Amino acid sequence: MEKKILIIGGVAGGASAAARIRRLDESARIVMFEKGPHVSFSNCSLPYRLSDTVKKTEDLILMSPEKFLKQYNIEARVNSEVIKIKRNEKKILVKDHSSGREYEESYDKLILSPGAHPILPKSIEGVDKEHVFTARNVVDIDRLYTYLKKNNIEDVAVVGGGYIGLEIADNLHRAGKKVSIIEATEQVMAPFDNDMAQILHKEIYDKGVNLILNDAVVKIDNDHLVLKSGRKVNAKAVVMAVGVAPDIALAKDAGLEIGATGAIKVDHNYLTNDKDIYAIGDAIEVYSRLEHKYFRCALAGPAQRQARAAADHIYGIPHRNNGHICTSIVKLFDLNAASTGLNEKRAKAAGISYDFVYIIPFDKVSLMPDCNIMHFKLIYEYPTGRILGAQAIGKGNVDKRIDVIATLILMNGTLEDLKELELSYAPPFSTPKDVVNHAALVGLNLLNGRYKQVPVTKVRELVENNAFIVDVREKDEYNKGHLINAVNIPLSELRSRVNEIPKDRPVYLHCRSGQRSYYAVMALQGLGYKNVYNISGSFLGICCYEYYQDQVTGRKKIVTEYNFN
Repeated sequence: MEKKILIIGGVAGGASAAARIRRLDESARIVMFEKGPHVSFSNCSLPYRLSDTVKKTEDLILMSPEKFLKQYNIEARVNSEVIKIKRNEKKILVKDHSSGREYEESYDKLILSPGAHPILPKSIEGVDKEHVFTARNVVDIDRLYTYLKKNNIEDVAVVGGGYIGLEIADNLHRAGKKVSIIEATEQVMAPFDNDMAQILHKEIYDKGVNLILNDAVVKIDNDHLVLKSGRKVNAKAVVMAVGVAPDIALAKDAGLEIGATGAIKVDHNYLTNDKDIYAIGDAIEVYSRLEHKYFRCALAGPAQRQARAAADHIYGIPHRNNGHICTSIVKLFDLNAASTGLNEKRAKAAGISYDFVYIIPFDKVSLMPDCNIMHFKLIYEYPTGRILGAQAIGKGNVDKRIDVIATLILMNGTLEDLKELELSYAPPFSTPKDVVNHAALVGLNLLNGRYKQVPVTKVRELVENNAFIVDVREKDEYNKGHLINAVNIPLSELRSRVNEIPKDRPVYLHCRSGQRSYYAVMALQGLGYKNVYNISGSFLGICCYEYYQDQVTGRKKIVTEYNFN
């Protein structure tokens, strides 16, 4: 007897589940319902329509209902909103928006993949004006694109500094718009720690985008926004990207269990508290592999894995649920920024004892013409050395480094495992000791107590307290920019000038990126110094951390000149 499987939602999760079921069961009747006019569109590519990177709106649509039916024998009903689940009868009530009629459809199994909806805070006056947009689907992005073109809009404000907000801002800037980003917290991109986020702030600022932090929108007028501080920001179009909320209305109305996070609660097979109803994607809460609690992870990759797992369970195929770590990446102007697992904030909140490595190596052999530095931060558990997470920012391949770390997390890998990874190497691709191997070696030195470090976040305090700071770069490097109170003793002269370094107070050393100063720290320890520290990130890291706040606050600089290369 054929199974009748209904799927609510036809984008990443829903479409993937439908395709997997068809591969498993040629005789199943599969019907997918999508309340909008499109199924299987490239949700994550939506922002790129604004810059014409995606040439036509139609290109965002990966599969039509006709193609679903012809190629896969899957019935995809668009403009069809499921308005009720009748669990006792194993039926759904559908409203066909094309004809206005309502009808029922029975099921053997039901998969919910309704996604999430953009948050539009009602506390913001004017949030419902016609020049206020969201960017959740093809219709949304086409409306925004058309409005900007038709009205020749120049000033656009993006409210929210998360992934979607930054991708929208990036593409609007590429389209020649004057862009403002308003973020209510102290930084963009919550998955990144504040020290790493400063690199992103610098990139946004350097591109001429108006970045406003620690301020919130309270009113939207026809040609400007009013912020909580009283500040006004020019904007004739506004994109709301403050986040999304799981679409749980159907599930809640049907009496399905909602978790503590406000999303649909599912078991390890993505089954709800109804044995015939599954839920996947942005609407559910998932288990954190590292924090051992439930949270929300609204990403396309996890949604597709969940879809496969749910489809497999319907057919009795075992699935191992490894929990989620949320690995993600964003392109921001000339930089690529990726993260996985825990950052410092989440590790602290989870009560996990941790330490971190912050290095700035080259991403490939320095002789290569497209070689660039990469900011890489690795979080590990103390004292076990277990890998907890990482963040990487640079012009090169941050994705492959973060993917390596994500893999190590899945395998419960440690710094020792990361040190011993044998990775591909050729000068155009990496260095013999890859960024991730390098990070592991630094981490092991710290874990084993071979030396001590201070983060770039503490350097301003050290300078203001007139700490003894030694810059071990060569004199010509020092003259191009240095900490205002640093003493220049190049590594090449260190041993002959060691009498200039006191033993009765803490000594802090830095170079360009941290490697030479590490050698200097080890040399001084070998000469009997007990209280010496390497500044992680060194001068490059200090400049990146200080720059944006220096520009927007006008505070006194702690460097004579910045150095970013």
